[in-house]
Amino acid sequence: MEKLIKGNGEEQAYLQRCPDVLPEEAQIGIRLFNEGRFYEAHEHLELAWRAEASPRRYLYIGILQAGVAYYHIQQNNYRGALKVIARSRRWLNQLPEWCGGVHVAKLRADLDKVEAEVRKLGPQGLKFFDPHLFCPLELRPS
Repeated sequence: MEKLIKGNGEEQAYLQRCPDVLPEEAQIGIRLFNEGRFYEAHEHLELAWRAEASPRRYLYIGILQAGVAYYHIQQNNYRGALKVIARSRRWLNQLPEWCGGVHVAKLRADLDKVEAEVRKLGPQGLKFFDPHLFCPLELRPS
């Protein structure tokens, strides 16, 4: 796994302006994520992540990991869901409130709600998870 950035000045400056224009694979992955098609979204977001050289790649992997966590919840995989939620947060916490036109702060808050519900339900209760807690990503109007 890639090391998390510690924040050299150049990377931090880039992330603060984090351009809204996203490559096609990221756009497709975000659309699929917002449709609740988390498994399929993973493929496109991974392609975008691997192709991106800038620190904005943390956005793609953070969203990708959130989708994987949601997929684990759908599969009633309690431990997997919690593990991947934590992994997603590690990437998303490095980003500003908005990055790539995505409201990252809202996604972090959504993950907090999902994690709280997963913990409340416990390993045996995931089948009762309310899928309405899988909120779509909020995108900045173009």
